[in-house]
Amino acid sequence: MEAFEALVGKVGAFAWGPPMLILLVGTGFWLTIALRGLQFRKLWHSLYLALVKRKDDGDEPGDITHFQALMTALSATVGTGNIAGVATAIAVGGPGALFWMWITGLVGMATKYAEAVLAVKYRETDESGTMSGGPMYYISKGLGWKWLGTLFAIFASIAAFGIGNMVQSNSVADAMEAVFNVPFYVTGLVLMVFTALVILGGIKNIGRVTGVLVPVMIVFYMAGALVILVMNITAIPAVLALIVKQAFTPTAASGGFLGAGVMLAIRMGVARGVFSNESGLGSAPIAAAAAQTKHPVTQALVSMTQTFIDTIVVCTMTGLVLILTGAWDSGKTGAELTTFAFQTGFSGGGYVVTIGLVLFAYSTILGWSYYGEKSIEYLFGEKAVKPYRIVFVLFVGVGAVAKLDLVWALSDTFNGLMAIPNLIGLLLLTPIVVKETRDYFKNGK
Repeated sequence: MEAFEALVGKVGAFAWGPPMLILLVGTGFWLTIALRGLQFRKLWHSLYLALVKRKDDGDEPGDITHFQALMTALSATVGTGNIAGVATAIAVGGPGALFWMWITGLVGMATKYAEAVLAVKYRETDESGTMSGGPMYYISKGLGWKWLGTLFAIFASIAAFGIGNMVQSNSVADAMEAVFNVPFYVTGLVLMVFTALVILGGIKNIGRVTGVLVPVMIVFYMAGALVILVMNITAIPAVLALIVKQAFTPTAASGGFLGAGVMLAIRMGVARGVFSNESGLGSAPIAAAAAQTKHPVTQALVSMTQTFIDTIVVCTMTGLVLILTGAWDSGKTGAELTTFAFQTGFSGGGYVVTIGLVLFAYSTILGWSYYGEKSIEYLFGEKAVKPYRIVFVLFVGVGAVAKLDLVWALSDTFNGLMAIPNLIGLLLLTPIVVKETRDYFKNGK
């Protein structure tokens, strides 16, 4: 067992190591150049498409609306990374790490856009009449490399049970026991019931639920952060200056902070940024493929706002709270640090983080259940979908009560390995993304 754990550790170190992070961010820069900075030029138009209901919503091919597809993808990405990930990045790399999270998010928007273009272009309608798409489809159909598409589906289906299931239910159970003294098994049973009520109904049900749950949970968490930002509004300019300055200069040791060089700030910011918004990992385009749309670019514009909301908005608010309250150099890290920062900001702030963590983790379970479902369907056919949903629900309960050290390591590893086939597909299919984009805007869209 020790040898196996050591092997998992080595593979995980590679999957999230500097070469892979450079490739992930480098792909974002490459796509930004190829698309001539589309994520900046079309940001407001994208936000309009994502958040404003239009007359033709529901009249186009697909299973769920643009908004529901975005919320389903956000349900899987706005999670523990926004609470614990940001805290870890700043606790280890200093305030400058937040700047590098911003850079990762901004170029990641181009990656997320390209993923969605390809997901919709190469999607298929399965036997039950629902859409199926994602990296496994655009790799196998666009490149003709079915073996590589299969490899992605294997990685994604395994990651769904780890990072998208047991790890999340375990985080919820820990939080509920620590703050409200709720037994682990009770949390597990409640989560199983609520998960079953949603995912057994398929993507349309998931879309309806996330379309309500995700906006509520994001607004709830942001409202708590906004209270602290308003209370310290005069200090925000100085904090922003500190973030930019320490992105390029070493951060001195202070309080419980041991100090950090520029390279550590870059590495932590990029790693936690990618982990939070999942740009390049290939998960979100699975949800994008289900959107009701006639043209791939329409949904792609909507999809890229996911990274903007996740990293540029939610992660930034968490980071500012950590720095404004002075909690970042307390020596704490992860969710404990964010909880401490909110509690320092105002009485009861810790409950905002705990409730936010519970909602974020539950929504992640819903989003990843669909990613895993489509991966399983690609591997074994539609007959495997119903058994998969039942097993997925059971594993939610297992995760709540189990010790998950090895599961954490495995899920983190397979989550990172998903990026390899996906990035190969994105880089080699860039000409297709550029052509679809040019055709769309040439026609006056």
